[in-house]
Amino acid sequence: MTEAVAAATKSPFAQRFRGFLPIVVDVETAGFNAQTDALLEIAAVTLHMDAAGLIHPHETHACHVQPFAGANLEAAALAFTGIDPYHPFRLAKTEDDALQTVFNAVRKAVKEHGCTRAILVGHNPFFDLGFLNAAVARTKIKRNPFHPFSTFDTATLGGLAYGQTVLARAVQAAGLDWNNEEAHSAIYDAQKTAQLFCAVVNRWSMLQPLGCASAAGLP
Repeated sequence: MTEAVAAATKSPFAQRFRGFLPIVVDVETAGFNAQTDALLEIAAVTLHMDAAGLIHPHETHACHVQPFAGANLEAAALAFTGIDPYHPFRLAKTEDDALQTVFNAVRKAVKEHGCTRAILVGHNPFFDLGFLNAAVARTKIKRNPFHPFSTFDTATLGGLAYGQTVLARAVQAAGLDWNNEEAHSAIYDAQKTAQLFCAVVNRWSMLQPLGCASAAGLP
């Protein structure tokens, strides 16, 4: 199969990002050290592309997570997020179950769009990816659908497009709603990060009728 034919069989989404499928992820944790501090929440937002080639948030998949055995819980981090790790109404899953739940949804989206792999989109994503990779190592999950180190950073993109790098300010600069009372939960922050990412990508697409240079086959 020639490269031209292979490209034609891919979905527009797969062609837009070189075969990678952007998945927006946010985690809430009990500290800053991915090796020692507990992962407490994880949320992933899938995206879809409309007929005009614009992308939009699609489905949200999220889990509360039980602290792993021996995990450190920083009091300051818990006070900041307001999370009680052992509250019975959290209905938290083990790290293994939580990751498998999210990863199954991500793998399904990757397959549906004809992509080769997911790529994590986050606000300062080194933090989210670090905790994700540490949890994968602890649980010994073999099929991690995410690229191990490449990411899209909405802090950088927000600074480029709107002159704002703080999530709340970048979201508002993009003309989107922001509620401080709902912030610092994985679901809310992931959904707002997804909206911001879509706003930046769509803004670029509208400025570049042929799409990004690589997608258009240009130098």
